[in-house]
Amino acid sequence: MAPETIISIFLGIGLAASVGFRVFLPLFALSLAAYLDIWQLNESWQWIGSLAALVTLGVATFIEIFAYFIPWVDNALDSIAVPLAAIAGTAVMVSTVANLDPVVTWSLAIIAGGGTATAIKGANAAGRLTSTATTGGIANPVVSTIETGTAVAVSTASILVPPIAAILVIIILFIIFRIYRKLRPKK
Repeated sequence: MAPETIISIFLGIGLAASVGFRVFLPLFALSLAAYLDIWQLNESWQWIGSLAALVTLGVATFIEIFAYFIPWVDNALDSIAVPLAAIAGTAVMVSTVANLDPVVTWSLAIIAGGGTATAIKGANAAGRLTSTATTGGIANPVVSTIETGTAVAVSTASILVPPIAAILVIIILFIIFRIYRKLRPKK
């Protein structure tokens, strides 16, 4: 496998993980990177680097980030964001993977991209429900800030240094797994 293919897979996985924190932010970051010619997208996904896509995704990102600071809106967003994360995680993965057979690309996109985004978004939604239940929503803005900061950090690392982003994703998934094991009912 060519080095650029491996790097493109790291980019896709990193952006998919970011989608698990904020659906539109990684898409906006990818659009910005494509618009500025920092990253080349697959031929059928070039549109995401257009000015129209950049502005649209920028506005959607802005609205999404601030909507998560409203306690009852954040829980409503999470109910629709889990399936959207699966779709967006798959999309960012398929748009970035280079030099692979389409069957391999789409399989990787669905499993690694959509699966990673859904796992992280599902864990975040559960965490937000716990935060709402235990603090009456008072801690939700703090949770939202952490999630947005993580999405920015992982998206930035994905575009600038994809192997570091892949390591961050492994760490994030490990932390989620550890928290899940602690919260899971004992037999």
